Amino acid sequence: MRVLALAAAALALAAPAAHAEGKWRSIFNGHNLDGWVPKLNHRPAGDNWRDTFVVHDGVLKVSYAQYGHFNDEYGHLIYNRPLKAYRLRLEYRFVDQPTPGAQAWAERNSGVMLHGQAPDAMGIDQPYPVSVEAQILGGKPGETRPTGNVCTPGTTVSIGGVPMKEHCRNSTSKTYQDGEWVKFEVEVHGSKSVRQYVNGELVMEYTDLHLAPAEYPVFKMDTTTPAGQALLARGAAPLDEGYISLQGESTPIEFRKIELMELPE
Repeated sequence: MRVLALAAAALALAAPAAHAEGKWRSIFNGHNLDGWVPKLNHRPAGDNWRDTFVVHDGVLKVSYAQYGHFNDEYGHLIYNRPLKAYRLRLEYRFVDQPTPGAQAWAERNSGVMLHGQAPDAMGIDQPYPVSVEAQILGGKPGETRPTGNVCTPGTTVSIGGVPMKEHCRNSTSKTYQDGEWVKFEVEVHGSKSVRQYVNGELVMEYTDLHLAPAEYPVFKMDTTTPAGQALLARGAAPLDEGYISLQGESTPIEFRKIELMELPE
């Protein structure tokens, strides 16, 4: 009985926590982009260039149908208000081949950006918001390529209490191929901790989210604007809130059932 009790306790810890205080609500209406703001590299906030983000039959699509060639137009569809403590869940799938001109590392590569900059705080030629990325990857047949990883554009996190030195760290998930709907969830508690789940399984956990201003030039973060100067003035402060966004990096991907539960801080 003691073994069963311990096993049950372990499963309870691994599963997404239940929060009686919050309720799930949809933040994507299935009809249009209301409540979301596109920001593409080389374009101002609000310019959905070449209809990169489109909605069809209740599905949000990152589309490159109007691109002849991909030229670093990395894009983010940003939810219109900042969040601090929450759970976010959605389903995604990669649906087509990478766009001509795409970098090899960007193939079947997307992400959910956490605690990111506001869309109008990003520079015209800034490819990514300062944020923590819950990275989404797809794999080819026979390829091992986990999803639900963590990357740190202009930020830093700790795993197991140790600051992460590399830009990205792989999760423990299996590999998912094109066309397969995958359930993805993040549970965020300010700068304290993030848990990431793939199809209900905990695959990544990290803590101590901070800004990393030394990394801003690497990721072409624009610190010349008033918003950039304000960000720079924060130094390596804890990153405890910001905007979520869905990323496009050259491979068509679809999202659906995007839901949010806000948590007590």
